[in-house]
Amino acid sequence: MTIHVKFFASMRDLMGDDQEISHNILEQKNIKTVDDLWIYCAEGKERPNNVLIAVNMDYVDAQYFIKDRDEVAFFPPVTGG
Repeated sequence: MTIHVKFFASMRDLMGDDQEISHNILEQKNIKTVDDLWIYCAEGKERPNNVLIAVNMDYVDAQYFIKDRDEVAFFPPVTGG
């Protein structure tokens, strides 16, 4: 099982480059939800309240259970006109 994690805009500034999380890490760290994934990737950084989360391009909440080959994206709210 591998999860692809992407960070966009200010999330990339906060978290750094995209990551690929392997099955071994997911099991060792007991990563099951998007929130668990953030905690692992953030290394102690708090998740901003307004961060948007998408799994496979669909918006989800932090309690979403991740699955093999999911692509998880974290990004700030977007505005436009």
